Amino acid sequence: MEILNLLSLLIVIAAAFSYINVRFLKLPDSIGIMMVSVVFSVLLLFINMFRPEWFMVVKQTVQQLDFYAILFNVMLSFLLFAGAYHTDAAKLRIERRSVILFSLVGVTISTFLVGTGLYYVAGWVGYSLGYPLCLLFGALISPTDPIAVLGILAKFQLPESVKLNIVGESLFNDGVGVVVFATIYQIVLNGVDSITPGEIVWLFLQEAVGGLFLGVVIGFIMYRLMRSVDHYQVEVLITLAGVMGGYALAHYLHVSGPLAMVVAGLFVGAPSRQDAMSAITEEYVHKFWELIDVILNAVLFVLIGVELLIIDLEPTYTLICLLAIGIVLFSRYVSIIIPYRLTRKWLTLDDKAPLMLTWGGLRGGISIALALSIDSSVPYKDLIVTITYAVVLASVMGQGLTMERLIRRLYPPDQTREAEGIR
Repeated sequence: MEILNLLSLLIVIAAAFSYINVRFLKLPDSIGIMMVSVVFSVLLLFINMFRPEWFMVVKQTVQQLDFYAILFNVMLSFLLFAGAYHTDAAKLRIERRSVILFSLVGVTISTFLVGTGLYYVAGWVGYSLGYPLCLLFGALISPTDPIAVLGILAKFQLPESVKLNIVGESLFNDGVGVVVFATIYQIVLNGVDSITPGEIVWLFLQEAVGGLFLGVVIGFIMYRLMRSVDHYQVEVLITLAGVMGGYALAHYLHVSGPLAMVVAGLFVGAPSRQDAMSAITEEYVHKFWELIDVILNAVLFVLIGVELLIIDLEPTYTLICLLAIGIVLFSRYVSIIIPYRLTRKWLTLDDKAPLMLTWGGLRGGISIALALSIDSSVPYKDLIVTITYAVVLASVMGQGLTMERLIRRLYPPDQTREAEGIR
């Protein structure tokens, strides 16, 4: 099927599922669309029992979709820029210590805890997974997904400090997670001797620090250009060109494109709205990126749902998937509570925050895309993909659906308003 036809099909399905959610389910967009997509996929699997030829046509169509390429090469730049653009950079700066701490230290701790836990659990269940492969799973599942987080948290009332930490961490920890994933992946493919500690440090500096620096440059250029004109059509085009051109440049320079887009979005957001945009320009730019965010989010969660059609669902995987869900949640909590306890006096968070950060740390399409990017020659790739998909489903649908109840228990509306008034 041609690219235009595939894109048209995705948009039609996304529109239909969005309508069903808004009209009947009335759930947060990300949860509702993904739930409808999963139900649709399950129905197709059921149809396969009676009309396998119909199912085969649909499955072949889905197999043509390169999930990794679509997400990382096309959608991620727009989604991260839009999320960062709508985040208050000044408020996020207040929480910078905890955001950096959880993004860097938290992801590293979680990677090793998840990998070690999966290694022993897999051996107990009967799968001889190598320790590097288990660490690879830890690396791809540990970063929280900003796309899922932003789409769901927008619907709930949380103390500003907690919400900013969840959002800020999810925006920045992808860069750390991808670097850790790339390092461990090289070890999985070529052995422990294939990379030295010095190369690991250089890779992190090149990807993460280089991405941050490029984001500042791109954001500053967009800001200066937008400040020099007052023409909303041109200024929308400037932001679009900055995202598309900047992400392509990041790929060419071998630096982190996701981090570059986050920094550029933060740089252009609040400062540009204050003194580089007129009121009408601010409205058009805001609405443009809001629509981009909504449309691509809908398409992404449709993609996550229909990926169920091509995942190898072996009944024997059920137990290890359930155990992996528990391991990931436990590791997430430990990776938050350790740095929180060690640096508590420097943070603005209360004692309820670690639990909220744990439950609000959703996994999404980025984890699935990284899992699917693993080469087919790697042993147990199908198992790793299946476990990843199970964790993402449990995260978005399980944690997402129960998040409002947890928020009301931890932060009753009266206490939240009172805390915001004090701040």
